[in-house]
Amino acid sequence: MKLEVGKIPNDILKEIVLNKIKHNREEVILRPQIGEDCCGVDFENYICVLSSDPITGAINEIGSLAVNVSCNDVAACGVEPLGLLATILAPEGTTIEDIDTVMTQLTNAANQLKVDIIGGHTEITKAVNKMVIITTAIGKVQKGKLVTSSGAKVGDSIIMTKTAGLEGTAIIAHDKEEELTRIFGKDFVNNARSFINNISVVKEGVIASRFGVNAMHDITEGGVLGAAWELAEASQVGVMLYKEKIPVAYETKEICKLYSIDPLRLISSGCMLIACSNGPELVRELERNGIMATIIGEVTKDKRKLIIEKTDNGSNIATIDPPGSDELFKI
Repeated sequence: MKLEVGKIPNDILKEIVLNKIKHNREEVILRPQIGEDCCGVDFENYICVLSSDPITGAINEIGSLAVNVSCNDVAACGVEPLGLLATILAPEGTTIEDIDTVMTQLTNAANQLKVDIIGGHTEITKAVNKMVIITTAIGKVQKGKLVTSSGAKVGDSIIMTKTAGLEGTAIIAHDKEEELTRIFGKDFVNNARSFINNISVVKEGVIASRFGVNAMHDITEGGVLGAAWELAEASQVGVMLYKEKIPVAYETKEICKLYSIDPLRLISSGCMLIACSNGPELVRELERNGIMATIIGEVTKDKRKLIIEKTDNGSNIATIDPPGSDELFKI
């Protein structure tokens, strides 16, 4: 059976990857599971939180993306990342200038987040045909303050920060700049490219943790709908989302329309999904700190994962499918 480009489907991931992992150490208190992007290791008074991610779907700004995607996973645990390991695999023909550019991107993004790059590896290899970066972010949190994807409770509001398809929009605008400029103009493309400046969720993760929330999950491959499915699956609850409440930026709508892709299933680093018992107050707290936040649904006792779309004839209720290959890979 051949697999599609992108993350391995969750049912296959569980069967041939997760089910093979043995639990040998009692110090490991947060372990791999569907919808959980971090692990946690007991270090007495603190829990060490780690997460690892590759960047494979982008060409431009790959260094900045590599820093933020791993740090975002740690932030989804309510933890401020402090260190980063980076492995760079570059194809034959890579120049010194190419490596210098990527390292400048990596260090600039890390400096913005006040994260130290503490190690890694850099290699030219025939194994890849474009540059791939794998990063592992590290943070620590006091015991009892760890937030996971599996803590959502029935009745919680589901809050989303920023706008759907944020990262995907930036990647497409960078990689398809010439084509999009011809169609939409330079200002449009510059606005879409600027989304790359908003792909960190460290700030909202720390604020939400201090506020007191039940679960968080950063929105990456599979987009908003994929993240909602994973959060519900990890928490063993259901979700009901309201399509008209999910914010999508104008640039994202137009780019997705052009390429016939779904913005709600487009990679969205920079957006956080939060389950909270006092959603309206958390939205106000985030907005007081300059972070756009919207209540887009609720956690339900019924374990189905549904989205409601208003139509001229009433409302259409659809099932949210498990995340598959991200819409980005269709372009």
